[in-house]
Parts: sequence; structure tokens; C-alpha cells
Amino acid sequence: MCGIVGYIGPRDATPLILSGLKRLEYRGYDSAGLAVIQNGEIQVRRDAGKLSRLETLVERSPLGGQVGIGHTRWATHGAPSARNAHPHLGMTGKVVVVHNGIVENFLELREELALEGEQFNSDTDSEVIVHLIEKYLALEDGLAEATRKALAHLKGAHGVVALSSQEPDKIIAARIGNAGGVVIGFGEGETFVASDLPAILEHTRRVAFLESRQMAVITRAGAQVQTLEGAAVPLQIHSVAWDPVAAEKGEYRHFMEKEIHEQVRSLTDTIAGRVDFDRGVVRLPELNLTSEAARRIKKIFITACGTAAHAGMVGKVLIERIARLPVEVDIASEFRYRDPLVDPDTVVLAISQSGETADTLAAMEEARKKGARLWSIVNAVGSQAMRIADGCLSMQSGPEIGVASTKAYTAPIVDLYMLAVHLGELRGTLDPPTRRALIADLRLIPDLAGQCLDRKAEVEKLARMLMNTSHCLYLGRGINMPTAYEGALKLKEISYIHAEGYPAGEMKHGPIALIDRDMPVIVIAPRDPWYEKMFSQIEQARARGGVVIGLATDDDERVRSAASHTLWLPDTPWMLSPVTAIIPLQLLAYHIAALRGLDVDQPRNLAKSVTVE
Repeated sequence: MCGIVGYIGPRDATPLILSGLKRLEYRGYDSAGLAVIQNGEIQVRRDAGKLSRLETLVERSPLGGQVGIGHTRWATHGAPSARNAHPHLGMTGKVVVVHNGIVENFLELREELALEGEQFNSDTDSEVIVHLIEKYLALEDGLAEATRKALAHLKGAHGVVALSSQEPDKIIAARIGNAGGVVIGFGEGETFVASDLPAILEHTRRVAFLESRQMAVITRAGAQVQTLEGAAVPLQIHSVAWDPVAAEKGEYRHFMEKEIHEQVRSLTDTIAGRVDFDRGVVRLPELNLTSEAARRIKKIFITACGTAAHAGMVGKVLIERIARLPVEVDIASEFRYRDPLVDPDTVVLAISQSGETADTLAAMEEARKKGARLWSIVNAVGSQAMRIADGCLSMQSGPEIGVASTKAYTAPIVDLYMLAVHLGELRGTLDPPTRRALIADLRLIPDLAGQCLDRKAEVEKLARMLMNTSHCLYLGRGINMPTAYEGALKLKEISYIHAEGYPAGEMKHGPIALIDRDMPVIVIAPRDPWYEKMFSQIEQARARGGVVIGLATDDDERVRSAASHTLWLPDTPWMLSPVTAIIPLQLLAYHIAALRGLDVDQPRNLAKSVTVE
């Protein structure tokens, strides 16, 4: 959610910070600000609303210097306002802080500091941090030691970056728990710090990541990393291959539209290097899994949030059908609170686009405590969910900027399909001909996704018909039940139309009461093992006067004749049909939102990376 960017070097920090914050807009925010050391003093500019307001403020009241920090805030304590925006300046004006996370004990800390004479200028929890740092600076500690002592008081998970005009040659960055990443980028005589890679990839691809309870002293020459207890940590620099140009809209009106169309490439990339089509073998060395270890697995829990959880629901069907392993899908925010029955023969598989989702990381921590093997499927290379897992699959989707996830939904479905085949082979549940057939089907999927995108004209036509609707019902069954959930989620996320996804068999147990001519019903009915059952749902909805939109396989005359409107899907192997079935629904949600004139990439109240509970 909140974004952090910092810079120290020979260049003017202000435009670099503003540019970095722009690249973090996808995380969602409601205010923004920056602080720069100018002529020996800290100058702060901040405002509520979009970055354009901050840019206007900086144009009216310029500031410049060679060291600075910036922040985009998503409000948790205190209303979105200039007063509550980061960075927060201390009473002396010599220390400034930006912060991601929630200070769980801020009320107690605030009361203690107030009794000591500290005056607060915001309603945020974050402001207590700058006052604590100032308190220890007054005891003649240096900035690094003062920050270390201040952080010892905090409860919760945090990413903190601090500056002091007394020590203008350094930036202090620290990470506690899973409040989002802290990445340090290394240039020639300059160093960057950010909460996410896209903010700094324009300037460097040499980066290091802070783990939980680590702190870095950042200078123009580089960085020194220590634990919060003061032990030195060897600096591990990684080379990141992402091209920052990939984060630009290019020919598309919105990032979401671009990312929907990038699915052909992202699906190709997630398969690439992992499948030997000649031998009919899936290779997933990142899982560090032997045949013996695979046979010991008794159960898999898939844990995730939102769109990632829907991908996990598809994965449950695939793994159970192909690898014959029982799978449960748990919403990550519920997993750790229900005392799940997890042991060393259990795998907990976390799915997260950002790899920094707080609830998902907390679920992984709970699983670790219980002795489970941890796997993750993530899109962000070097993210926390990747680093703490025993084995990991990268989605290979590249940066996803639009808040409503698209390519980071279809890619993990393919990852889960490959995982199911891999497990099936290692566990001996797949005979070679079946395995080869399943792998051969993978070769088709990028082209099938492309065929779906080629049919966007018919989706746009339907979007014009539905753009003024108020409610919509999505029905799916079996492996495409999650498609109904995800289709409804996309519509409500970006168009603000009330939409519900339901297992089709549940329609008669309540939702059928809602069906009338003002309630469009989208029925997901490709030719799969549940086809006949789904066709009966079309007839039942039509009998109640509903406007039925059938999502059907090419040339299905039964659905064409029974439905009010039809969206066509290329004939897809049924185990991969959720990949193609979701694409028209992504496009439908996108075009409805665009026609309604809404902010497609940054829908209200939502954030890309949910780094607080």
C-alpha cells in the first residue's frame, strides 16, 4: 500500500523521488509528500490527494538537495489530509521519518511522549517514531543508534526510513516484520532506497533487500546492514532483469488494459524453461523437491487473499485431480486464527502477486511455527514470500501496475497446473501417456489466450449494454466456480457495480430470488465435465426472466439459442479452461469501468499491495 522512495547522491533528489513515487502509484494511496535537506535544513512538502497535487505544490514552492525521502500514504490512522501525510518532522525540525505499517502500541507511546513534553502535529501512529528518534538523538546518540533504540519500542510490522539534518550524509532504513519490503539500489556514487523495485529500476538494477529486523545505514558509497541488535550482516547484492519500460502504458489507455493484453507473453514466460515438451516433463527445481519428499506429503493448504485465493481454488481442483493429494484453500486472513491442523507432512502454499501481502506472510509464519514445508508462488522477485519459503515459483508476469490483478491471476493458474503435473510424476500418480498429454496441452495456452483477446469487439459491445446495470450475478461450477468469483470481483473492483459470484448449484438456495430482467446473469459454461449442469442453470435463469449471458465454447448452438447474449471461448482443454474463461470477463469489467469514466488503474479504497492487516 504505502510507498517509500529515498535518494542520496550527487543529483537533485526532488525529481528522482517524485519519479519513483509515480512508479509506486499502483500500490494505492491517498496523500503524498517528500522531504529534502536543503542548505542544511530539512524542507518538507506534502498534500492530500494524488501526486499531481504534490507536484504542483513543489512547483509553487521549490525545494532541492542531494538527499531526501518521499512517501505515498494509505490512511490507517487519521484522515487523508496534508496534516497527516508523510514525511513527519520532529519538534526540533532536525529529524524526518516516513513509515509503512501500523504502530500497534502508538496510543501508549503517544501518551508517554506527551507527558515528556512532545507536541504532536498529526493524528497518525507514525509520528511517534520521529519523536522517539529525536528523544534518543538528544542523548547524543547518532542517528543510526537513535533509530535502533526508537524501533525497539514499536509493536507491529514496519518499514521505516529516517533522515537528520545533523547527519546529512546518510539515510537510515529499517524493516521489522512484514509491513512491506525495503529495497536498496546501488548506482555510481549514489544510492536509492524504496519499498518496491519499480521505483528505482530506472536508475539501477543492482539491489539488496532488507530482511525482517534488519537496518541499513545508507550513504553515497553504498550501505552497511546490521540486525536491530547490532550484529553486522553481509551485504547481498542481486541483479534484477526487469526493464522499467515494461511499466509504461505504451499504446494502451490504462495499465489494466495493457496487462490484460500482456497475458499471452506472461503465460509464455511462466512456462518457459520449466517444460520439456519433447520429453513430456515439468522441471521445477526452485521447489527443492525430491520424489521421496513428494511422497511424504499428506496434505496441501493453499493460502492467499482476493484474486490469488481464486487462483488457489483452481489449483485445488488441479492438484487433487492430477496428483491425488487432498488440498484445502484458506483465505490467508483466516488461516492463522483457526489453529489449522498442520504438521511436517503438510505443505502450505502461499500465493501473492506482491509477495508482501501481510495476511499471507502471517499465514506462512503460522505454518512455519507448526513445522510445515513452505512454498510460495509470487510475482515480485526477491519479495518476502519468496525469501522465507522452502521452495518458490515465480509467476514471471513482469510488473503489474493496475490494482485489479489480471496477468497475475492467469499465470499462477498455469504454475499450479505445472505443479500438479510435477507432483503427479514424483508421486507416481500419473502414467507417462497422461503426463505427456497434459504437458502437450500447456503448449496451446498462450495462443488460446491470444484468441480470446482477438474477440474484444464483442466484449465491448456487451459492455455498452451493461454499463448502467446496478447488479450482476456470476455462476460457475467445478474448475470454473472460481472463474465466477474472480469475474464478479473484477467487475465490483473497478466499475463499482455490485456483483456476486456463486457456485451454480447454489443458485436455487437463495440467489434465484434476485433474478429478474434487471439482474444480468453471467453463466460460465464451456464444454467441460460440468457442462450439462451449467446448461440447466441457463434455462432456470431464463425461466425467471433473467438476462442470461453465456460464456461458451465456439459453435455451441445450445448456449447460443438459450442465452440472451453469448461470449465465445476457443476450445480449451478443460483443466486449463479457467485461463481462457476469465479473459473475456476481465475485458468486460475493464470496458464497463472505462465507459463509466472511472479510474480503472486506481479504484477507490483499494491498494495493490496490502501490507497491513
